[in-house]
Amino acid sequence: MSTTQSERLRELLEPLVASQGLDLEEIAVDSVGRRRVLSVVVDSDTGADLDRIADVSRALSAKLDETDAMGEGEYTLEVGTPGAERSLTQHRHYVRATDRLVRFQLHEGGELVARILAVDEDGLDLEVPGVKGRRPTTRRLPFGDIDKARVQVEFNRKDTKSTEHTENTDNKTEEEEA
Repeated sequence: MSTTQSERLRELLEPLVASQGLDLEEIAVDSVGRRRVLSVVVDSDTGADLDRIADVSRALSAKLDETDAMGEGEYTLEVGTPGAERSLTQHRHYVRATDRLVRFQLHEGGELVARILAVDEDGLDLEVPGVKGRRPTTRRLPFGDIDKARVQVEFNRKDTKSTEHTENTDNKTEEEEA
């Protein structure tokens, strides 16, 4: 896809995406056989459910049908959200990844895996997991030290914020139950 077409598509579609309360994250046009596929990635601070995705997809489809932005020939429009292991490239991405585990590639050549605790204009406050039974530590990471960052999928994370408890839903005292 030429830069000119990419810029035209972004200029055309971004206002429509924004009117739906979403951010336009990415646009890509790929050839699949003789067909072309226009992939549009959207997101927001509160996420995007299927209804919002369907609404923005209909709006984008209508706008593309009334213009020649995709040129002649058939194409398929795909609208979705960033994947679970999204790359973090803008400030809002880091804010949205607060409390998530992230793998950082550092400019100095190292790698760091840590949980984002807070984000401000200058950088991140992180919790670095402890190794071999040691307690986690906190660290400040300026944005200038980050080369790449990608959210990590966690399958076995223990939720430390919730507490487990049981209730007696019959409103009986322990003596009445005995």
